[in-house]
Amino acid sequence: MALLSTPLRSVDDYVRHFSGQDLPVLRRTRRELEALRASADTVNGKRIAAAVLGDPLMTMRLLTHLEQHRGKSQNHDITTIDRAIMMMGVMPFFDTFADLHTVEDVLQSHPKALIGVLKVIANARRAADYARDWAVVRHDIDPNEITVAALLREATEIVCWVFAPELTLRVYEMQHADRTLRSAVAQQAVFGTTADEIQLGLIRAWRLPELLVHLLDETENGNPRVRTVKLAADFARHLAHGWDDAALPEDIAELEDLLRLPREPLLQRLGIPGEQRGRFLQAPAAD
Repeated sequence: MALLSTPLRSVDDYVRHFSGQDLPVLRRTRRELEALRASADTVNGKRIAAAVLGDPLMTMRLLTHLEQHRGKSQNHDITTIDRAIMMMGVMPFFDTFADLHTVEDVLQSHPKALIGVLKVIANARRAADYARDWAVVRHDIDPNEITVAALLREATEIVCWVFAPELTLRVYEMQHADRTLRSAVAQQAVFGTTADEIQLGLIRAWRLPELLVHLLDETENGNPRVRTVKLAADFARHLAHGWDDAALPEDIAELEDLLRLPREPLLQRLGIPGEQRGRFLQAPAAD
């Protein structure tokens, strides 16, 4: 795998480089899939799906594989992992995704980048869990679609950590030195473009299902499904800093509006520690 150490000239160059690489997966994912393959005669699709959904990189690999090998008879998009595995079949799935490279191997000489990407993946998994729960509260037509979209929302940042570890670390060092520096500004300074711009190109290159593309489109923030995905990602990222993060009260106010839950039951559902609960009980003053 070719890791970038210097910036490329354009967004298209980044998209070509990143989309031309085989995505690695987490080491734990490879081990889980190997263990499941050993009992392939008795394992069901839901157990495989759970292993896939624990890893946004494996989720991306599966969805992009299906789109790249889409048969003429497939007249609809596959937007959930359960359906993707059902479409492939258990043994073809295991045969297709044997001998996977791992993130840990790719970044073995970049330990700081490995820590960075594992943190982003942990946030993505947390966001997916929140998004699923909130979709259930909202009686969403398919919470599994919301789960996948939330898991993939930070896909480009994950890919940058894996394939451009030195550049991505430079972005984080700039932000660490200046806490007021916005991510897009730091990314522009280092990469010459932003993660959002790269993501738009990667979504087209990966040919993700149209519904997932729509759910990842922040310009559709009036749509409650899109709001669920965005808010779950924001909430998980802010919560990674601790319950005293300054952005959390605004997140919870927006969540209260989205879910139409009273404040106290909402705080209980979020598992906010008792000593922190008083800070969030009072709704923000109206503008």
